Amino acid sequence: MVDNTLSRRGLLAAGAALVAGLASSGCAAAQGDSAPHPPTAPSAGPTPAGIVPARAPLAHTAIPEAVAAQYAAQQPTRWGMDLPGIITDIPAQGKQMALTFDACGGPDNDEINDVLVNFLIQQRIPATLFLNKRWIDADPARAARLAANPQFELANHGTRHCPLSVSGHAAYGIPGTTSSQQVVDEVWGNHETLTTLLGHPPRFFRTGTAHYDEVAVSIVRDLGEQPVGFSINADGGATFSAGQVQQAMAKVEPGSISIAHMHRPKSGTAPGMLIALPRLRDQGYEFVKLP
Repeated sequence: MVDNTLSRRGLLAAGAALVAGLASSGCAAAQGDSAPHPPTAPSAGPTPAGIVPARAPLAHTAIPEAVAAQYAAQQPTRWGMDLPGIITDIPAQGKQMALTFDACGGPDNDEINDVLVNFLIQQRIPATLFLNKRWIDADPARAARLAANPQFELANHGTRHCPLSVSGHAAYGIPGTTSSQQVVDEVWGNHETLTTLLGHPPRFFRTGTAHYDEVAVSIVRDLGEQPVGFSINADGGATFSAGQVQQAMAKVEPGSISIAHMHRPKSGTAPGMLIALPRLRDQGYEFVKLP
């Protein structure tokens, strides 16, 4: 079942059903896709020192061990998908919006939606692709072909596809990382894989389940990557029908970032996007990669 409000934090409410239905190895024995759902209400309290605002300059170099040690004693006070320091929209020039697609990896999540990807290529629609390390490792040549296509920018979707927390905060029953070192490991394992694949470090990171605490946000940034969220839940973790995908994408506004999934070829994502994206173009929208 889907929340009637599908844009701007209008998110899928059936988290438990998704976790039960999509099994994969990762932070939990059974783990679903990174489908956006309503975030846990953040706790009140001041933002700890060192937490940086969105789009502040990122570090050019990072020593993972030093970053883990720096945050080892910090305790988070907030948890969710839209915290300071997470990009949830872009500074649009005119009617621009950014398409992003996650490939989550793990058992039953290692396929590619060729219909969707080929459509993007044929229509010359750029997108930012968030690839999990498990998905890359399942077929490195496939990832290399995507990396070679200038329409796409490859980004970091984590090593084990975990919610990102320094205190074990869970999302949809999926345990998160439990320490600053585990946060660093979740980011850095795939950071190194993507750096080797691309010849340069990835710029963007989205955690599995799209949940962070504010300490984890700062860790990601200190590792040289920008945490990314979304403003349009386009396919509910590849659980939406084609019609629901069209309904969600109809809520796009200038500056929107949409999230959808590219590893479920039997989902409604491709049929919905094949109708929704030409409609948006006809309305004057320009598709861009994350800036």
